[in-house]
Amino acid sequence: MSSRPAPPCAGPVEVEALDTRQPARMRFVARCAAGKGWRHDFVVRARISAQVAVTAAQVGPNQPLTDADITLEKRDITNIPDAVGDTSRILGQSTRRSLRPGEILRASQLTAPIVVKRGDQVIMVARYEGIEVSMAGEALDAGARGAVVRVRNAASGQVVRMRVSGAGTVEPVDLPVSRR
Repeated sequence: MSSRPAPPCAGPVEVEALDTRQPARMRFVARCAAGKGWRHDFVVRARISAQVAVTAAQVGPNQPLTDADITLEKRDITNIPDAVGDTSRILGQSTRRSLRPGEILRASQLTAPIVVKRGDQVIMVARYEGIEVSMAGEALDAGARGAVVRVRNAASGQVVRMRVSGAGTVEPVDLPVSRR
């Protein structure tokens, strides 16, 4: 790949993308079919800036994020594919590790908060076509919303796999996710 400009072309120049997976180094080829014709390969280095969430202060591991922990700043995110731009999506989520002030928040650094803990008394709720059945149970695993946990039915002692639907509430795994 040359750093010199492509020669003039008497006809239209055709440009084809060869590799655009990484904005910091994209490869293209330009072709001229007119006259003797020519081919010129070139690299484009893009920079992507966006308004993203950054930590306003030190945030400890497993700490739920609050408004006070987050601020929005325009930053270069060329090499950060999972930078978070919408703070409403991450409020209440917990950090997987300690974060320094000014660090760009990435989706991979965050996890949904645990809403059912091992040993918690939970309500097992099954809803289907307007019918709702509920019973008491005990969580045998901890889980965030949407996680599958084992629950012991308080009446029968049977252990079943349930999906966490909210704080203290689980529903059968084989039923569609409740929107309640």
